[in-house]
Amino acid sequence: MGYKVAVVGATGNVGREMLDILAERAFPADTVVALASRRSLGQEVSFGDKTLKVQALDQYDFSDTDICLMSAGGETSKEWSPRIGSQGCVVIDNSSAFRYDSDVPLIVPEVNADAVVGFSKKNIIANPNCSTAQLVVALKPLHDAATIKRVVVATYQSVSGAGKEAMDELFNQTRAVFTAGEVKVQKFTKRIAFNVIPHIDVFMEDGSTKEEWKMVAETKKMLDPKIKLTATCVRVPVFIGHSEAVNVEFERPISAEEAREILRSAPGVLVDDKREPGGYITPHEAAGEDATYVSRIREDITVENGLSFWCVSDNLRKGAALNTVQIAEVLINRKLISPKQKAA
Repeated sequence: MGYKVAVVGATGNVGREMLDILAERAFPADTVVALASRRSLGQEVSFGDKTLKVQALDQYDFSDTDICLMSAGGETSKEWSPRIGSQGCVVIDNSSAFRYDSDVPLIVPEVNADAVVGFSKKNIIANPNCSTAQLVVALKPLHDAATIKRVVVATYQSVSGAGKEAMDELFNQTRAVFTAGEVKVQKFTKRIAFNVIPHIDVFMEDGSTKEEWKMVAETKKMLDPKIKLTATCVRVPVFIGHSEAVNVEFERPISAEEAREILRSAPGVLVDDKREPGGYITPHEAAGEDATYVSRIREDITVENGLSFWCVSDNLRKGAALNTVQIAEVLINRKLISPKQKAA
């Protein structure tokens, strides 16, 4: 008997990707339900070769549902995830609502799958921020080998991380530039077409943004609280795929060649590092792929035991939907949950 899975936020960028990935990976679900707000009621979304009619979240009974993949934003999650969890359905939440709750595991399966057992306290598991997810996949094997002291990261984040409206804004602004039309700024604080914006999420008192703070807090929670990390998060005019320039300082010596070999055998990582024109991965190649790609691995001689590298991943997949589905697979593979509807 398979599982019953609900996808909340099924009409959004990440919700649609969740449905695609559930189908692609042949997730063991007998029933998949697409949920969203009432304004999306009756819309149709694709699931493999089927079409699902969207149902309203506030009219749905979760008591016979096993897993809820939640991608409807922080406010919706804060309101609904505890209610859904109390009905015995495990919520895997893609928002930031519960990431920093000590009773909610924050999981990237390649990094800290064992921590998933803590889900039973609230029946909620948190998915990390898109920019953190790919970073920790690359850092984990290096940390195991040489112990990371400090990380400096600059991100180049695609507009899809800000939703469908943001993608539309990049498209419309780009078209306006080429047709000498009016460039309208609505979703972002400044024009995004042919520009970069060093501002993601709200500003905090110390001058950093919430996105930068998330990367610090989440890396510490998932990888090691002793790691020092500073981030500068930048929105760039790319539709899909986040890139990161990463500089790492280690406790112990580690050469670029050692790092390359370690990363080649690491789960979820693909190394493409040829040290020649085109011998690296860009967001264009990473879009639609599951891996976290690492290129440009080199030693940083300005610090003791330093390395720099370039890291790219599809933010809608590993940064969101794929990681959520992988967490659900961990629950099933480790027999931490079983279907509510047993075979007759």
